[in-house]
Amino acid sequence: MTDAITCRDSVPVMVTRDVSTYISDSGVVRYKIITDEWQVYDRLVPSRWTFEKGIYLEKFNDDLCIDAVIVADTAYYYDKEELWELRGNVHIENENDEEFDTELLFWNQKKRTVYSDLYIRIRQQRRIITGIGFTSNQEFTRYTIKQTQGIFPIKEESMQATPTEMAVATDSIE
Repeated sequence: MTDAITCRDSVPVMVTRDVSTYISDSGVVRYKIITDEWQVYDRLVPSRWTFEKGIYLEKFNDDLCIDAVIVADTAYYYDKEELWELRGNVHIENENDEEFDTELLFWNQKKRTVYSDLYIRIRQQRRIITGIGFTSNQEFTRYTIKQTQGIFPIKEESMQATPTEMAVATDSIE
């Protein structure tokens, strides 16, 4: 015999396994979610959806083309705030063939912004940029990296630049 559940807050109102679904907003498909398990807690404060066995998410633009792919070990979606918290091996690919890797990422759907205060690694076609913290639009096409570091290819004529000119060039990455 098991004990009765007395605290409804700790029990999900929905548990769904082996999920592959589309989510629409105002009748337009915006996201595709694939996960092994999706739990909805409507009485926790704040209420949330949990994806503790990982998540794969595709974000669609208005033309139904994928403009971002997001993968994480764990995800929480705070439904009232429209805020995603992605944790562990967070990997993002945008429409410009750039890849973003971090351990923690927040996506505020109301403000249409993405941000993190942790280490971020961005792989572009010709360079890799790293930093501590970043902010971006939700399409990951306009972003600012804090405490920027990286290895950048430099043309030979650039070798004639003064250290100040080179510092200005590398500090203005956006």
